[in-house]
Amino acid sequence: MSRRGFLGATAGTVASSYAAGKAEARAQGNQRTIDMTDGLVFDPEETTVAPGTTVVWENVGSVGHSVTAYEDEIPDEAQYFASGGFDSEEAARSAYPDGDIAGGETYQHTLEVEGTYGYFCIPHETAGMVAELTVSADAGGGDGDGGAVPDIPESARVVGIVTMAAMVSVVLLAYFFLKYGGDYGLE
Repeated sequence: MSRRGFLGATAGTVASSYAAGKAEARAQGNQRTIDMTDGLVFDPEETTVAPGTTVVWENVGSVGHSVTAYEDEIPDEAQYFASGGFDSEEAARSAYPDGDIAGGETYQHTLEVEGTYGYFCIPHETAGMVAELTVSADAGGGDGDGGAVPDIPESARVVGIVTMAAMVSVVLLAYFFLKYGGDYGLE
């Protein structure tokens, strides 16, 4: 294969890998995970996401938890949410332990309406397991990391590393020839 053919094939592979990676990041960008821990906390306790983000609460411990919105602490137009699919805070409280999320399980809800959402874990509310979500168009991608560096496909990293190594080699070679090469003082 000619050098031009090899470089063209490599560029095509890098471009397709980059496009696939970008599509994957876009799909993941509309999702945010919040951990529920055995320390009886939601981690992070305060989160900001963009409208349309699906929030996934994941129980990373072994203690059962719930996710229950405070009815009076969500925007008026917003859909109520509670693990177990309840349509009100009172229904969720009275039916507990229905809606319990066991260790290793998840609950998810997509937030469309901008505003602040207060929520809690029914059995651990008095222990302080409460948290707050803010849905704002200013949040950007929905990953809540506030400017996190996007993932770069492996093939693009390799091309970048090889390019940097080649550039450093050229600079070192030029330095060597400038310092030691040239006029040898023929006598």
